Amino acid sequence: MSAHDLHGLPLTTSSADTAGLFNDAVLGFLKYRADAGRRAGKLVGADPGFAFGHTLRGYFLQVPFHAGHLAAAREELEKARSLSAGISRREQAHIEALATWVAGDVDATLDIWEQILAEYPLDVLAFRLHHFNAFWRGRPDRMARQADAAVRNWGHELPAYASLLGCHCFAHEELGDYAMAEKSGREAIRLAPDDLWAAHGVAHVLEMQGRHDEGIDWLDTLEPHWEGGNNLMHHLWWHRGLYHYERGEFDKVLDLYDRRFRNLASPLVQSQPDFTTDIQNAVSMLFRLERMGIDAGSRWNELADRAEARIGDFLSPFTQPHWMMALAAAGRWDAAERMIEALRTAPEQPEGGVGPLMRTCALPIAQAIVARAKGDPARACDLMRPALAVMNGLGGSHAQQDVLEQLFLDCAVKARRKDDVASLIQRVRSRHPVPPEKRMGYRDALALLN
Repeated sequence: MSAHDLHGLPLTTSSADTAGLFNDAVLGFLKYRADAGRRAGKLVGADPGFAFGHTLRGYFLQVPFHAGHLAAAREELEKARSLSAGISRREQAHIEALATWVAGDVDATLDIWEQILAEYPLDVLAFRLHHFNAFWRGRPDRMARQADAAVRNWGHELPAYASLLGCHCFAHEELGDYAMAEKSGREAIRLAPDDLWAAHGVAHVLEMQGRHDEGIDWLDTLEPHWEGGNNLMHHLWWHRGLYHYERGEFDKVLDLYDRRFRNLASPLVQSQPDFTTDIQNAVSMLFRLERMGIDAGSRWNELADRAEARIGDFLSPFTQPHWMMALAAAGRWDAAERMIEALRTAPEQPEGGVGPLMRTCALPIAQAIVARAKGDPARACDLMRPALAVMNGLGGSHAQQDVLEQLFLDCAVKARRKDDVASLIQRVRSRHPVPPEKRMGYRDALALLN
């Protein structure tokens, strides 16, 4: 008796129950369900001899970018290897992908998933994990290549077709093809209204095009379909906060902060209080609000506590500046110095690892954040300027990277550095379809150039 995954690819098990649990866990991952990890745990508990189940659980342990999960991910890797005799070449390749990911060589991991997809174009797990990691390496080109190939190779009848369209949407949004992105994203939602990633992709299109009223309506309409979703719901509420921010409705932004995307009473926040994207959402919004003269009060202290506990955890490059923003805003200068030293001495990793990125990009930005907070915006400009050209490598979308651009702009304005202001404004003007004159956080800076 043979067993197959969601798209009909064979699994090395004769158990229909095992295959069903595997597919249920993968579906949980594709749909951003909060219980996806528990589904993977149920799978390995029910069939501890299924190698691919251990690989899947190892993958899921890597997804949160938390160094505290590395030991458990390595254990799952070793279990998968010990059970690998007689499994398929595809499943062997997934084990090697997990091995390179755990070792920190993300570029090699992307290469392995691309090799899997070249031979097995319908491999939904390789496709979705590749999309996820290419995004956090700042590589929308790689995301789009795989999404375009999948659109050619996948049929509408496949269970993950809507998920593919959501990925196609987001990849092309990041490349600036907003018409194609919106078409794919809206079609994905038509097929699967509960697809959080497709809702997210269209939310990005509406943000980038300045369609804030439409964005609020879009998320309002889809929110009833999000029950059981994971932390991506918080990010969608953050996007709604960005729409209100651009409309100058700062009270609504703070309400969304406290009741939605940083609601400390939420079971999701309580279970993962330092989840990287949640921290990014919270810090970047408070920074924007404070630039507009809105006092965040004690909210910074809670974030600084999370940041201080994660000093030396380099698995999420893009979160590093956010942790430092929280430490600086809360005046945690000793912790800030420890973080700078940790970034300066980040361990060497494989060529595709993040160690060099910590020193060449995250470190100068972190130092700039401290210099700005201590009243030296000119030094902050000098520290951060070389990082501007490479900071996309930290990962994050255009909407997320915007906070780093605003950081540099704020320093340039305070230092009265007209050349730096002009350079940053030109950079933003070339990347964002809404002109700086119509964007919160930018229009006031233009006065320095007149």
